[in-house]
Amino acid sequence: MEWKISVSIFREPVILKQLGIAIGIPFGLVGLIIIFTSGRSVYTLYALGLVGALFFLTWLFIMVVYGGKYEVEFVLDDKGALCRTQGRQGKKNQFINALTVALGLLSGKPAAAGAGMLAQARQSQYLKWDHITRVEYMPRQQTILLRGGWTENVALFCTRENYPLVEQIVMMNTET
Repeated sequence: MEWKISVSIFREPVILKQLGIAIGIPFGLVGLIIIFTSGRSVYTLYALGLVGALFFLTWLFIMVVYGGKYEVEFVLDDKGALCRTQGRQGKKNQFINALTVALGLLSGKPAAAGAGMLAQARQSQYLKWDHITRVEYMPRQQTILLRGGWTENVALFCTRENYPLVEQIVMMNTET
């Protein structure tokens, strides 16, 4: 079974939860450290304003470059589930990730280069049915979360029409 879908980045609960964990927790901690270590300095507001500006610019970048959408396609076969970024968005991602790697290397920041390489490596994910350890069905959001090992996670974003069939396929292949 194959399908393509366009998912709103800032309205999809699964994506928002992952963003909250990946971005919210670290920046929340940075904000708390700034507040508690800077005392009553006027620069506290300046620092927090910079963090806020970074969030705004990131949102603006996603809205301008990606239209606020995650364009993804899925393939379910007898061996597992494939999730990959659709063609046009995949090419944009490849360019941005390559730019991140190059600028990270040129600026002497290996962490930035590594982030670009990791992002590119996650453009296509295949999770075998026998590697799945947990499945979470979310019929209201038409989403099914497949969890394998530490880094083996796939969110199947479905349409209202195909969710029952996808759920049936996943149940059939993950029963033990």
